[in-house]
Amino acid sequence: MNIHATLGQNSQPRFLMCPPRHFAVTYSINPWMDPKAWADSGAALHEEAGRQWTGLRRALAAAGAAVEMLEPAADLPDLVFTANGAVVLDRKAVLARFRHGERRDEEPLFAAAFAALQARGLFDEIVTLPEGTTLEGAGDCIFDARRGHFWMGCGFRSDAAAAAFIERRLGAPCVPLPLADPSFYHLDTAFCTLPCGSVIHYPDAFTPAALASIHERVAPEYRIALGRADAARFAANAVCVDRTIIMSRCSAVLRRALAERGYTVVTTPLEVFLRSGGSACCLTLRLDRRSNEIAAVADAPKTAAVGKVG
Repeated sequence: MNIHATLGQNSQPRFLMCPPRHFAVTYSINPWMDPKAWADSGAALHEEAGRQWTGLRRALAAAGAAVEMLEPAADLPDLVFTANGAVVLDRKAVLARFRHGERRDEEPLFAAAFAALQARGLFDEIVTLPEGTTLEGAGDCIFDARRGHFWMGCGFRSDAAAAAFIERRLGAPCVPLPLADPSFYHLDTAFCTLPCGSVIHYPDAFTPAALASIHERVAPEYRIALGRADAARFAANAVCVDRTIIMSRCSAVLRRALAERGYTVVTTPLEVFLRSGGSACCLTLRLDRRSNEIAAVADAPKTAAVGKVG
């Protein structure tokens, strides 16, 4: 496995990415994927994927992040979505196990990549899930630094039973959030935690029980509820680097809500990847996540609007 640092020093926020050399929509495992529509203009779309991916990488670099590059592999078009490769915290990684057979051949490549990172001293422990347990990495398991726990999407791709394993092996509580809409099949398609404690989410993506869990743990002034338009643009599938939030598209209302909380929004088009059900967060995996992170952004204003945006 060819994996190498391309940017920055160890103190920088660090992400894993995979160039879209073999990215395409050749099968369908979520409602966004239409292989025929891709095939009708595949060459142009593939070229655009390269440009858009490069734009995201440049935006991360401009925000001060470092990137580790995972070598792409033929016949694994979704390897580009590195967020699904593992759950990471405190120099430990729990490797993913995929629900669909189309993605299972990615598992040994992520295992080799993390073994290489461990050999370089960037990780202390690499953990494998119990047999029969499915968890699709940070796509469904998002750490909330302010609250000190994971939020875990379940129902479509990941098993609720994985929460107990994550708690034991990574030492942080894990709150299951059952998902309700197959278009938002991973948690990161409809949910994003911010350093200030605010949470971007699309309420209609969650079951009533999941929404009750969010409301129990997140005060109203810290909730940024998306409307359908922003949700369909995968605005929640964002990458946060200190005070910068990087996403594909953002409504003016959402941008104002984030600015009120001290953030700068950077948009970089990623519509080609939405054809496969992914965007900025899906294309990255944060490698240096710590349970004792100190947020660099001030607390969310107590007077922030609660209603849906976008």
